[in-house]
Amino acid sequence: MELSYQEKLTLIKLSEVGKTKFEELVKRTGLDQVAVMRAVLGLQSKGLAKLHEKSERVVRLTETGRKYAEIGLPERRALEVLKEKKKATLDDLRNVLSEDELKPIVGLLRKESWASVRKEDGKLVLEITEKGLSAEERSIDTALKLLTERKTVPLEEIEGLIPVKELKRRKIAEEDSVTERLVEISPEGMELVKRGIELKEEVSNLTPELIKSGKWREVEFKRFNISAPVRRIYPGKKQPYRAFLDKIRKRLIEMGFIEMVSDSLIETQFWNFDALFQPQNHPARDWTDTYQLKYPKNGHLPMEELVASVKAAHEHGLAGSRGWGYVWSPERAMLLMPRAHGTALSGRQLARGVEIPGKYFTIQRVFRPDVLDRTHLIEFNQVDGFVVGEDLNFRNLLGILKRFAVEIAGARKVKFLPDYYPFTEPSVQMSAYHPELGWVEFGGAGIFREEMTKALGVDVPVIAWGIGIDRLAMFKLGIDDIRYLFSYDLRWLREARLVW
Repeated sequence: MELSYQEKLTLIKLSEVGKTKFEELVKRTGLDQVAVMRAVLGLQSKGLAKLHEKSERVVRLTETGRKYAEIGLPERRALEVLKEKKKATLDDLRNVLSEDELKPIVGLLRKESWASVRKEDGKLVLEITEKGLSAEERSIDTALKLLTERKTVPLEEIEGLIPVKELKRRKIAEEDSVTERLVEISPEGMELVKRGIELKEEVSNLTPELIKSGKWREVEFKRFNISAPVRRIYPGKKQPYRAFLDKIRKRLIEMGFIEMVSDSLIETQFWNFDALFQPQNHPARDWTDTYQLKYPKNGHLPMEELVASVKAAHEHGLAGSRGWGYVWSPERAMLLMPRAHGTALSGRQLARGVEIPGKYFTIQRVFRPDVLDRTHLIEFNQVDGFVVGEDLNFRNLLGILKRFAVEIAGARKVKFLPDYYPFTEPSVQMSAYHPELGWVEFGGAGIFREEMTKALGVDVPVIAWGIGIDRLAMFKLGIDDIRYLFSYDLRWLREARLVW
């Protein structure tokens, strides 16, 4: 039977007494408690020793209880004053009682009929009674002495004197749980010791010094049990959802996309709606569908030439369309709002200039009024992107979306359904099949309308999409409440798996 150095030492010391308290065994071996416990458990698994554990509820004094043990219970101190003076005012009692003790002890003296209480010359006066002069020791005095002498007393023993809740109410004592551990050598263990156990120095690592000196021949090398249970360690790691988003960002960059970034969560309606050819009377602009900034209320429009081009597209149309046929309002376009979708950055990028051909993406926090529940948030993340090129068509869009579903979601099957968005035509909704989750709506996409792209200075096809990534992450991370993505629950943050 293979035993470690610590197991051998523990077994030898245990054989000297047969059965002993764990604390005594620690002293005998000279090892620390953790090492001895590990050795005892190892010996127990080999049938050489046995660990007996017994837990019980005990009562111990609090700081207040220890103070009372030294200077006496407040009622006893008050009685001493009354026995000396026969009559005493509250000021007399203040010499031996704190303000916190004064009021309840006056009530207790009257309740026990140890003193009468009355007013004289506007002052409260206490006068000791015959019962107070002969007041005997009570159960609380006995319990206090017992706890002072023995430090900890079994709960049942204290309950036989006085209800523990009374001691706890007066903050004299508190409950605790203690475990007594006894270690006993087994007959097999004793027989092994009698046959003789050789104690040799044990080392964990084979060092150059051991090899050079030849000492490696004289020592034993510690064997490691890789299946033994150990204390769980939680190393530092990224927040699980943050790590998930970073992997998506990395994957898109590996696919050749350029990231669009923004240092603000606030947009003007111009970039959130107008630049995307969404009319100013569209219901999505109402307070029920988007947030509005109360202060400051207005932002600034971009350069006049771009504003004029967008205005013309709305009022009269571009690329052969008739526009929306209304008078476009710059004041409405200047209103500030928390960004409602990441497509606002796509409009900004197109106006700023793009490589042709080129691929762009962004991961942005967006805000929309909704009822918070396990599947809805009022602020969430979106992955938006577009590809611009001379010969792009709808089939190219479907191909990119399918690859995106396979690369990002790990989907095996993808299907597309017709849809409508003000700034794309044709438009499509994409759903991906997950082997565990079934068909899941993955996002919306389409070809940007020419009224939008030409107004922003781009004269080639642009295929684009927007994906609510939070729900996908919810499935990927194995949670059933989307709010957990932003949770401060330490247990979940520690145990959540990092996925891709």
